[in-house]
Amino acid sequence: MSDLPACIHETLESAVELPGASTLDAAAAILRAAGDPARLRLLLRLTGGERCVSELADQEGEKLGTVSARLRQLHGARLVTRRRDAKHVNYALADDHVARLLRDIIAHAAEGPIAH
Repeated sequence: MSDLPACIHETLESAVELPGASTLDAAAAILRAAGDPARLRLLLRLTGGERCVSELADQEGEKLGTVSARLRQLHGARLVTRRRDAKHVNYALADDHVARLLRDIIAHAAEGPIAH
């Protein structure tokens, strides 16, 4: 037991309803996929529109296989869509939810540390 006194709080009229376990698991997978700086950079590059893997690899200065592996992870987390065009595979953000999430994350990060 803790030596701290118990919290005294009022019951909120509109309590937050948590999503089910499967939705929480999916949300955590999305955050894990976007949580790597290299994958986050790819997502940010895709805010400008659809790009092919070779273009992204050139922009990143990375090997095609490395970028493809990162994009597969993002696709598996449903953050991007892919479309094959002959020998090229093109990626785009999955939807506007992803674009808004990226804008909000970057804006929040740019605010700097939270004062204590």
